[in-house]
Amino acid sequence: MESYRAEPYRVPVTEGDRIRADAALHLAAYAFGVPAAEMLRRERVRPRACRARWSAMYLAHVSFGWPLERVAHAFGLNRATASTACRWAEDERDHDKYDAVMDGLEASLRAISELPAVDLSVASGGGR
Repeated sequence: MESYRAEPYRVPVTEGDRIRADAALHLAAYAFGVPAAEMLRRERVRPRACRARWSAMYLAHVSFGWPLERVAHAFGLNRATASTACRWAEDERDHDKYDAVMDGLEASLRAISELPAVDLSVASGGGR
């Protein structure tokens, strides 16, 4: 009798989603003064890095209009973590300084996202 092994649940994440999540993560890292490498650790991180990562997830959620499941998968986490992150960040927006930082980060991320795509594999005729 052959034993049954369930495959782990995996949702495909596009390279574009990962790039956008990385942009949100690095903007949050810069704004909150936390190294992105610390925010990306798989083991427990200090509260400051955790809150910066939560802010990045919330930033992706509101800036890109992503549902929580997409946010979670783009960050390599589960939906419950993304939900907790967004709930925390939404509550923190009651604090004026945090709200101002998040407004600025949202505007920056949207502006970056709206830039025209440039294919760097093709020479633009400008030299080298």
